[in-house]
Amino acid sequence: MRRVNSLAAALVLLAVSVPLAQELNRKQLPPVGKSPELRVPTWTTSKLSNGAQLIVSERKGLPLVSFTITFVGGSNQFEKADRRGAAALTTAMLREGTKTRSGEQLALDLQLLGTSVNAGVGGESGSISFQSTTEKFQPTLEILADMMLNSTFPAPALERLRAQRLVALAQANAQPGTIGSRVFSRVLYGAGHPYGQEANEATIKAVTRDDVGAFHKEYFQPGRAIITVVGDVNAAAVKSAIEKTLAAWTAGGDKPSFTYPATPPLRAAAIYLVDKPGAAQSVVSIGIPGPPRNTPDYMALQVMNFILGGHFQSRLNANIREEKGYSYGVNSGFTYGKGPGPFRAGGDVVSDKTDVALIEFMKELRGIQGGRPITDEEMTQAKASMIQRLPNQFSSVSAIGSTITGLYLQDLPPDYYQNYAKSVNAVTKEDVLRVAKKYVDLEHLNIVIVGDRKSIEEPLKKTGVAPIVILDAEGKAGS
Repeated sequence: MRRVNSLAAALVLLAVSVPLAQELNRKQLPPVGKSPELRVPTWTTSKLSNGAQLIVSERKGLPLVSFTITFVGGSNQFEKADRRGAAALTTAMLREGTKTRSGEQLALDLQLLGTSVNAGVGGESGSISFQSTTEKFQPTLEILADMMLNSTFPAPALERLRAQRLVALAQANAQPGTIGSRVFSRVLYGAGHPYGQEANEATIKAVTRDDVGAFHKEYFQPGRAIITVVGDVNAAAVKSAIEKTLAAWTAGGDKPSFTYPATPPLRAAAIYLVDKPGAAQSVVSIGIPGPPRNTPDYMALQVMNFILGGHFQSRLNANIREEKGYSYGVNSGFTYGKGPGPFRAGGDVVSDKTDVALIEFMKELRGIQGGRPITDEEMTQAKASMIQRLPNQFSSVSAIGSTITGLYLQDLPPDYYQNYAKSVNAVTKEDVLRVAKKYVDLEHLNIVIVGDRKSIEEPLKKTGVAPIVILDAEGKAGS
């Protein structure tokens, strides 16, 4: 007790003897900090003997290594329409055992190394990866090779994983956001286009162990692989280690062509209403198929969307959330890939404000097309923000690896980021107006709203924005 009292007395004495800090002046803005400086790392490229591309970026600051094998092409290219979900089940099964390790042994070995091996397949690419200390790189690489090349796909594990996914799917399908996303894709692209397809109960139940093995054999091929290593390594030494560890991974596989079917013909704008009885909020998705990533209008579209709905103080959010209070947050964006990914504006809005929120959405979409002229301040803020957030893409070994790999996935030039600021600053107001008119086609917008039909249908009709079409939760015609 005496020591506690002595400490308290000392603190009081210190507080008395140290001058009070200068009073905070809340009427004066603090000085602007220094803008982050972009330092684009260097890297080397080469080919492994099996045809895989190898990218190595040496970063000696910390004893960490990021390792990723990225595969060009994804579920849109390698899944069958009636077996959607096969890719996710296959990558999950990689953790369930190999010819020499059980699933439990794999987990234990990785735990002892202080790392994990992650795998997944998206719409147009997939990967298997880990991050480790430099000291643990080689043994972790050996486990990754074992998982990728020697998985046994035990039947009981498949049934367990299938059951888990069916439960998760049922839970997700009860959420208005999941319904809205599915119906939006189906309305824009139709059931015959890969962009309009997704795993459902029937397709997951249809996946057999043979399907998993077949997908694994076809997909995980070095001919479509980009291996990216970033961290405390030597480029020559790491190439030798990879060649030796992946010696059994023999040549094979080609990169897919990314040939997509044509999107459905554009239709006159319509409101596609999906009933979710009793919903306190309506999920709004407004959009249309957009351009692929290789569009020459990419940078102008990025600036345009930043102003419209790409940040917290964008026009959409400042209006519908901040000024009107109809939502906790709305936004807009383009999904870029090899095909015509969608433009979407939307968010969750209070159910009894669905009609007036839609009016404000349309107001801002018309505004970005010239109804509300873009200001110099908006252009300056958009460009500065886009440029200043770029250094974050090189802030860690994993971020560096992902950013560099993205250049090769999207067929961008190696000096893309060195010229990024110049490309952004070259965008003019005229460019922004031109792409807004070209890619945000107000006459053919698809407006998907999931909400309580009983309370929102009549107010939506009265807006006169577009006629209403009733759909069910699968995007099929309702009544």
